[in-house]
Amino acid sequence: MRLGLALGYWGRGPDPRHLELALAAERLGYDSVWTAEAWGSDAFTPLTWIAARTRRIRLGTAVAQMAARSPTATAMHALTLDHLSGGRMLLGLGLSGPQVVEGWYGRPFPRSPLTATREYVAVVRQALRRAGPVEFEGRFHSHPYAGPDGTGLGKPLKPILHPARPDLPVLLGAEGPKNVAQTVRIADGWLPLYWSPTRPEAYGDALAAIPPGFMVAPLVPAAVCDDLAEGLLPVKAMLGFYVGGMGHGRRNFHADLMARMGYGDEARRVQELFASGRRTDAVNAVPDAFADEISLVGPRERIAERLVLWRAGPVTDLLVTGVDERTLRVLAELTS
Repeated sequence: MRLGLALGYWGRGPDPRHLELALAAERLGYDSVWTAEAWGSDAFTPLTWIAARTRRIRLGTAVAQMAARSPTATAMHALTLDHLSGGRMLLGLGLSGPQVVEGWYGRPFPRSPLTATREYVAVVRQALRRAGPVEFEGRFHSHPYAGPDGTGLGKPLKPILHPARPDLPVLLGAEGPKNVAQTVRIADGWLPLYWSPTRPEAYGDALAAIPPGFMVAPLVPAAVCDDLAEGLLPVKAMLGFYVGGMGHGRRNFHADLMARMGYGDEARRVQELFASGRRTDAVNAVPDAFADEISLVGPRERIAERLVLWRAGPVTDLLVTGVDERTLRVLAELTS
């Protein structure tokens, strides 16, 4: 089981710890480092900055949002960074949800998310492989553009830039069982936001059909600490924000997943509290048990015991989040 460092996205400004943690992760033998985006910092620029200061560690987006760029623009980012880094790029993509797609990007959230994702990946694959001009006619994407408001002058093009690796890995962030099943069919890996080693059934039956080499790389909050309750607070804060605030009350993929994992009443309570402005109460309403089962928190000995559960399942990569250098080192020692 490989280790990765998931840095996420910036808050109010650049996080000065990110580069230091990435350098430490590379020294400690971590396989990968990942950046993300929401509605602030983008995923590719910080990753390029890290690429310039590192030599070996692989570089992933977990995730780059599909609504932020056309599929060919995303492919251009990946092709460019793969060359600059010497073939270290891992392209992780996610559809996001209606709140972000419509509220931030000003685009309609697709009524058929599975179709939109499948088409996006198909176009990205064409561009990355450069076997010929990109040509695609779909419900959400057409290359050349064939809409009624176009000029009709579009020409099929292929990238000027030759790929460093035509088979550059594409991974998807997916939460619903049907989305996970499609991910297994069309992608090179899956990036679960919440993964419980004791509840694989929450994701459906798709994991039984994982092909050889397929990456299962969950984002895992981790902290080596003496006080378990204190160590779980940042995990609960993250869950309170995602379950309570990252989506609409009628459509929140994170709350839906929490419900499938056995915490439906609690998820609704978190949403209600967050929506009413009681954010501290929403965080406190996240069950410690839920925060604990999706994370690796506590003394070194406890984390070592819990790692046995993570190793027993389909996980190939642990992408640890929220860590300090001590936690990075302990996890490297426990998985070596």
